[in-house]
Amino acid sequence: MEKNKLRQEMKQKLASQQKKVYEEKSDKIAQNLFKDLSWVNAKTVGITISNPPEVDTYQIIKKAWELGKTVVVPKCQPKNRQLRFRVIEHFSQLEKVFFGLYEPIESITSEVDSHMIDLLIVPGLAFSREGYRMGFGGGYYDRYLKNYHGDKLSLCFDIQIVPHLPVEDHDLPVAKIITDHEVINTNG
Repeated sequence: MEKNKLRQEMKQKLASQQKKVYEEKSDKIAQNLFKDLSWVNAKTVGITISNPPEVDTYQIIKKAWELGKTVVVPKCQPKNRQLRFRVIEHFSQLEKVFFGLYEPIESITSEVDSHMIDLLIVPGLAFSREGYRMGFGGGYYDRYLKNYHGDKLSLCFDIQIVPHLPVEDHDLPVAKIITDHEVINTNG
């Protein structure tokens, strides 16, 4: 299936979830994450600020702060399609940018090198059981993952797992996918 068609179908599936179901499933995913050793052992966690209907990351970020973890979130560099992760200690350190996304305010946050991130939670729209993901089409994470060597996993709803994804040479799988029903250890 063509990536753009699959992206549109998955966005429609996600948008059709009722708010209560979305919240319950997001909570189950978070609870599964909190039991995972890569989360337990991580001192610094890289994570996106979710935008519904993506898995809610706000509760995960709050939990990280409660546990004394450092939270770093991506800042997109559109000119070169690169990501830079910056430390946030409060949601007030975020600003709304293009497509309604929230990113760190550069003047009040500091950048962190990729080798300082213990766990990177990689977003996506659809995932294969082998750990490959289809993102939102910008290629930002594909570029970042080339030089990232820490633990990486993805969070998704069970409806985001698909039987097959087109894989390209630059695609790098995640080692684990945590859903509302299971933890999938991949070949990644």
